[in-house]
Amino acid sequence: MQRMAHGDGECATARAAERANTCMVLSSWSTTSIEDVAASTPGAQAPKWLQLYIYKDREATRRLIERAQDAGYTAIALTVDTPFLGRRLADIRNRFKLPGHLTMANFSDQGKAQVGAAAAQSAGDNASGLAAYVASQIDPTLSWEHVEWVKRVARIPVLVKGVLTAEDAQMAVKAGVDGIIVSNHGGRQIDTAPATIDVLEEVCRAVAGRVEVYLDGGVRRGTDVFKALALGAKAVFLGRPVLWALHCNGEDGVVEMLDIINEELRLAMALAGCVKIEDISRAHVRMPAAARL
Repeated sequence: MQRMAHGDGECATARAAERANTCMVLSSWSTTSIEDVAASTPGAQAPKWLQLYIYKDREATRRLIERAQDAGYTAIALTVDTPFLGRRLADIRNRFKLPGHLTMANFSDQGKAQVGAAAAQSAGDNASGLAAYVASQIDPTLSWEHVEWVKRVARIPVLVKGVLTAEDAQMAVKAGVDGIIVSNHGGRQIDTAPATIDVLEEVCRAVAGRVEVYLDGGVRRGTDVFKALALGAKAVFLGRPVLWALHCNGEDGVVEMLDIINEELRLAMALAGCVKIEDISRAHVRMPAAARL
């Protein structure tokens, strides 16, 4: 929904990611279509992935995968922590909806494209449009069978996003995924969920190198990137900082934000005595003792 932050929305972010030679993960709830984002960076070398939800309409989910493949996206990031939407009090209080000039651009069906006041009203006076949308469209029976189905449909790698435990990491590997994104959905799905940095090492140990592990959530500085790499992550993803930068100055704002993060990482590496990424190790991070509850 990045066009809520800036008129160029996801296309600006895609161009910024290309300029920074880094990956962009496009939400299936994007306010710009899969094809238009791909067209915004013709001849792009940096990879694009599609983030995916499992819809009750399985064919709609299949079409998203096929469109992403046809448009040159190189992986699917399947979100597995949202069979229901968490209770987001700010969205309820504000009765969240997309502005009238925006839609979820990957859908022509108005039921799937609109997140508006009508949906919120149908769910009650104090509901958010997004909560009503998820309840009406997203499959609440989400299971590992769905992950295996996506693997069968997709011709490109499939990663699962939303893993926080060793047990789920092992089940993901068993289901045949190509990678794991340790994520707590920005802390918005369930109160008191652990920070992703606190469970990253547990997940990496459970996976034992069988698939790549990435970290999403809470990354604000280059030192956060350094710590995630030290604890076993292949790379990290950024969410809120992209939106803030996009709102501030569009494509150039996102480029500047990524430059700042990279420069902070380079400085952290230099001060820690690391000449290259491979020099970053577990010895560079001291973790607090586990709390006793």
